Amino acid sequence: MTVCAYCGRENDAGAQFCMDCGKPMGKASGVKAAAVGAVPGTRIVAPPVVAPTRPEALTCHFCGGRASGLLPFCPHCGRRLTAPGSGPSCGRCGSPVTAGTKFCPTCGAPLVEGAPGRRSSPAAGGSPATAPPPIVLVLLDDSGAPVQRFERRTPDTTIGRQDGDIRFPEDVFLSPLHAKISWEHDALLVRDLGSRNGTWVFLEAPHRLADGDLLLIGSQVIRFRRLGYPGPHPPDADATRRMGSLIPSADIASLTQLRSDGSARDVIQLSPGRDVAIGREHGDWTFPYDPSMSARHAMIRSEDADFVVVDANSRNGVALAARGDIELRHDSRVLVGDKLLRVEIAT
Repeated sequence: MTVCAYCGRENDAGAQFCMDCGKPMGKASGVKAAAVGAVPGTRIVAPPVVAPTRPEALTCHFCGGRASGLLPFCPHCGRRLTAPGSGPSCGRCGSPVTAGTKFCPTCGAPLVEGAPGRRSSPAAGGSPATAPPPIVLVLLDDSGAPVQRFERRTPDTTIGRQDGDIRFPEDVFLSPLHAKISWEHDALLVRDLGSRNGTWVFLEAPHRLADGDLLLIGSQVIRFRRLGYPGPHPPDADATRRMGSLIPSADIASLTQLRSDGSARDVIQLSPGRDVAIGREHGDWTFPYDPSMSARHAMIRSEDADFVVVDANSRNGVALAARGDIELRHDSRVLVGDKLLRVEIAT
């Protein structure tokens, strides 16, 4: 049995993630647990036995491994087992879907396995895994010049301020355990580990926005939300017509500028057939006070009922906050805390 250094839970030998809190179970966990047990007068009290309220075993939606139905995290991949949204979801609207469904029951979008940018782990039982190629994470400065190189030859790499394989203790924007980069079924994936400020992947191609997506444009954190089509106003009792602003078409989505505490500041509405340009000096939505934003930075392009974000050849690019796993490629850039890392994959 291995004791988790974060919550004290006893896990099966060989478990990679704690089945109770979801934190990685590494060598550091065993060392910390041993240190706790070595303190005079300290004893570990076994948790009380609780009558089961769910089935004893269930299958993880992500890795296909078997796990106890009484625990919130999968001991094989570390993902939540029972929380809302823990299963497969639609890449367009984010609604939960049943495994094997071909179309989203909420928005009707086709559910294609391995959609660009969002990837779910295939079920267990595939072909035998081969040794993944080594990767190098290159730390870049503000000008994009390399500062430090981290060569990794293991399948998993964790990054954090206090814990992890790569640590940046001076970065106050980095959570103690922030993100994980891992090889899964011949794909290099990055996943945020519940950090405070998120893990950001810079876009290399146009990205079709899904409800709840967070974008980093310059220094602005912008949230995309779908509003749906509004219904008709009911007639007033006295037959008086309502006055209102003349608009070209219905507003079906919005972009919201977020403050550091998560509250909303400015909002711009999105409607079909209307493209929105964002920049420091030019565009429909300008941020003249943001020096990290290009004069014309990004475009939100309307495509039927969807919206696509496109980088307008900006200096600093457009980043997407990781929700679930995002596939990385050679030269992909990842922002964790205040650290910008470039991924190099050996060929």
